[in-house]
Amino acid sequence: MSWQTIITDIFTYCILGYSVLLLMCYVFIGIYSIGETNNYLHKNSFTDYRILAGSTQAPSISILAPAYNEGANIIENVRSLLSIHYNNMEVIIINDGSRDDSLDKLIAAYDLYKADFFVNQQIATKNVRGVYKSRNNVYRKLWVVDKDNGGKADALNVGVNIARNDYIVCIDVDCILEQDALLKLAKPFLENPGQRVIATGGVIRIANGCEIEGGRLTRINLPKEFLPRVQTLEYIRAFLLGRMAWSRLNGLLLISGAFGAFDKEIVIKCGGYDHRTVGEDMELVVRMRRYMEERNEPYKVAFIPDPLCWTEAPATFKILGRQRNRWTRGTIETLKFHRVMFFNPDYGLLGMVSYPYWFFFEFLAPIVEFTGFVSFLVFSLFGWINWSFFLTLLAFIFSFGFLYSVFAILMEVLTYNQYKRQKDIVNLVITAFLEPLIFHPFVVWAAIKGNIDLLRKKNSWGEMTRQGLSQKKSSN
Repeated sequence: MSWQTIITDIFTYCILGYSVLLLMCYVFIGIYSIGETNNYLHKNSFTDYRILAGSTQAPSISILAPAYNEGANIIENVRSLLSIHYNNMEVIIINDGSRDDSLDKLIAAYDLYKADFFVNQQIATKNVRGVYKSRNNVYRKLWVVDKDNGGKADALNVGVNIARNDYIVCIDVDCILEQDALLKLAKPFLENPGQRVIATGGVIRIANGCEIEGGRLTRINLPKEFLPRVQTLEYIRAFLLGRMAWSRLNGLLLISGAFGAFDKEIVIKCGGYDHRTVGEDMELVVRMRRYMEERNEPYKVAFIPDPLCWTEAPATFKILGRQRNRWTRGTIETLKFHRVMFFNPDYGLLGMVSYPYWFFFEFLAPIVEFTGFVSFLVFSLFGWINWSFFLTLLAFIFSFGFLYSVFAILMEVLTYNQYKRQKDIVNLVITAFLEPLIFHPFVVWAAIKGNIDLLRKKNSWGEMTRQGLSQKKSSN
């Protein structure tokens, strides 16, 4: 046996073993998520959210929405937040030193004035220039904070300092919430008396192509453009399968920064959001979990499958690349900060299952895949490829990915069925077929660039230019 054969065999079987293990994890996640989704839908059928909506005993919530150069959508999106059906809440918009007309638009639209407000610096932040209130009592729940630019984590920490309620809901200001979003997000905090719920999140959906009127989603459409449409599929798969399974295990490490609720007391005790990472949402959840584990306090990070929040997805490869680059750097930074938990039995499921999974299959997967692609090119150049074996393995992996996506689409149809036209389901299936050929290679490359940028100590957040969601004008 030649040394070339030995090298190719070792490399091939290492990649094969890694791939089989990863696919087995996906199968487990897909199957395990079914029980949690069914259980939630069954319990939810007996819930009357109207009682919770008007109850003074409902958890008090402060919505924190950082805004940086969001002038394109800010008025409609703030209107959406103010229209949410929830009695015991306040809305805090944090203008993080925007260079556009975001603050001027808010002042004009909501008749704001600079109020006398003492900011309790429980968490150190950049300078707060002013806190604004509306002269119109209709907008009494609205606070607008103007501050020096410090990034999203710093803006959220300012919101935590100002928030007067027990729970904080962190949301991207460009998101559109369902009217009952807070009611459903608050429910887990009430129904787990045996353990403290420290955070909860819901499903994020793609709003590109949808119709919005008065800050509300009036018509759900599947995006016509390929990139937003493939991200729609990706989000269905990640939220409806992945996060539901991890929630059932109580091993969830990530609540989306676009929409999540947190116990403010625990957030403050943990020191708030960490500005050293661009993945502040994941890092905070991991740090809160670590805090509870180290004190041996029973807790839960909950997740619900309701589509509660709609956001604008990147529609160009340039903006998508920046987003995925940042996600990669944030993941690596979080794993680095909390590496003491890696296979550490003192942290239970968190240290023995959740952290290792993220290390091997979220952090390493793009690197393994990229290495495999480069090796394939080298082996092809020297004629070391067993083509029949390679093509069989490629067909198997492609078929598995396609069928897994189709399974996610089926789960969507059987549960919330947001895309009711048969044409939309067919388009999603076609998108599932095209994803590994177009979208996935680009995402892998963006992750590799994220690794490179991290090694180069590049820590910029990246400009996320918004095209603006389609606004349908009111006839009034």
